[in-house]
Amino acid sequence: MSVCPYFYIGLGVLYRIDSAYFLKMDKKRSSMNLRQPNANEAVGTSNRSRDVVPLSGICTRCVDGCKGACDIWLSSFRGRETLYPGPFGEITAGADKNYPIDYSHLNIQGYAFGAKGLPEGTEMSPDTAVFYSVNTETEYGWDRKVKMRLPIFTGALGSTEIARKNWEHFAIGAAISGITLVCGENVCGVDPELVLDSKGKVKKSPEMDRRIETYRKFHEGYGEILVQMNVEDTRLGTAEYVASKHNLETIELKWGQGAKCIGGEIKVKTLERAIELKKRGYIVLPDPSRHDVQQAFRDGAIREFERHSRLGFIDKEGFMEEVDRLRSIGFKRITVKTGAYSMQELAMALRWGAEARIDLLTIDGAPGGTGMSPWPMMNEWGIPTFYLQSLAYQFCEYLRKKGMRVPDIAMAGGFSDEANVFKAIAMGSPYVKGVCMGRGLMIPGMVGKNIGEWIKSGTLPNTVSKYGKSPKEIFVTYEELREKYGSRFEEIPMGAIGLYTYAQRFKTGLQQIMAGSRNFRIDSISRRDVMALTEEASRVSGIAYVMDAYREEAMELLDG
Repeated sequence: MSVCPYFYIGLGVLYRIDSAYFLKMDKKRSSMNLRQPNANEAVGTSNRSRDVVPLSGICTRCVDGCKGACDIWLSSFRGRETLYPGPFGEITAGADKNYPIDYSHLNIQGYAFGAKGLPEGTEMSPDTAVFYSVNTETEYGWDRKVKMRLPIFTGALGSTEIARKNWEHFAIGAAISGITLVCGENVCGVDPELVLDSKGKVKKSPEMDRRIETYRKFHEGYGEILVQMNVEDTRLGTAEYVASKHNLETIELKWGQGAKCIGGEIKVKTLERAIELKKRGYIVLPDPSRHDVQQAFRDGAIREFERHSRLGFIDKEGFMEEVDRLRSIGFKRITVKTGAYSMQELAMALRWGAEARIDLLTIDGAPGGTGMSPWPMMNEWGIPTFYLQSLAYQFCEYLRKKGMRVPDIAMAGGFSDEANVFKAIAMGSPYVKGVCMGRGLMIPGMVGKNIGEWIKSGTLPNTVSKYGKSPKEIFVTYEELREKYGSRFEEIPMGAIGLYTYAQRFKTGLQQIMAGSRNFRIDSISRRDVMALTEEASRVSGIAYVMDAYREEAMELLDG
């Protein structure tokens, strides 16, 4: 039987239509880059099979006798260890889920004329509007402002081992860079040399003393060190201690964390230490007081314990009372750190913060973090930063129209470069004053520290030695800092030089971006200085779509 040739033509058309449809769907799925469960480098797991079930992450062919090593396989004998990136305390890890919209869906506007924010009395001209004259300073606070040389500051570096062993590098680096340093939660509570008074309050904490004094040693009037408090810190009297002994001006209340809504964790390697922390009031898992847990530890099956903080509970009356109490202790500034909670918690933070006249609200979006959180929560919990900032702007505008002054705002949650910091400031203008960075400011400190150690041991890798073999050859800011600090230069560790060098690069890059958008001061940046590259990003953020931005002005020019 003969078949009409048009039948084959029809099949070809249908095939092309179907192929185009499925290709479009594959591209859409690929562009979202949905995180694959059941295997990730952060927790040291992987799939054996080339083909994996998208929803579960299980290999299409799961073979009896497989030697590993997906999450399920490893969890079968290592259990809860598999929840955490590792080796814990030696790495930083950031969630890798790619959300449908992020700051890459915005671009920065460029202009061929004009200059906003030049010093008063300066004539606008090609000789004055040069990029290196851009002022990158910012400030935050209700009445008593804190100035920073750059619109970035460190995330909470608290009781984690990464923070402890790298503290002098981070603290001195932040101080000489002129940015704020946040000393995170639980520092007093996990101090091995902590001394409590008869009421169970902090009497002496050498580790907290070290942290504050290290930063202050090189503080030059820009930025500040502030201490964060969670439930356990409040119970231990951390605020009273740092106020009375160190006369700190700022304290921060913490409403959860950006990477998760549960309390912070650290890992504990000895049974004695785990028991000690439990006696201090912390949640320690597995319970080190149980006989079976102690025996499993001696057998070598359990190799570490988790120290957890408690979930906080907020209500308006309690929040207002706590702010008043902290001010009565002597703090001049109160800041709040909130995480990627639902809309109602964001509304609480903004409304209550406005009524309490807090000085800074840091809004920390998903994905997290620095690697101290359960990996599934880092990836799957909370409102992503771009969406969270869009909501924050809407709520700030709502309160402004009601005649309320909202607190200064800092955004956090995955930032690492000057372009996206500019976008966050522009998108949140005039409320956002800066960006809180975690790993982006930790990495330079660790790199600088390691270069110093490699030089001492004679093991410089080729990636570094190609620039030289001594610090003065390797670090481009070495001579600048040595000339500035003279005899004190020897007290600056290599990690601090690394952080300062990164900060200078950040400053130069930000100056170039700002000059290109004709903004010569941070507070001259506006929402019109960015455009949305997709209609969905425009709808979520309220930023003009690229095909609509400045269209009216353009049409007026075309009409003559």
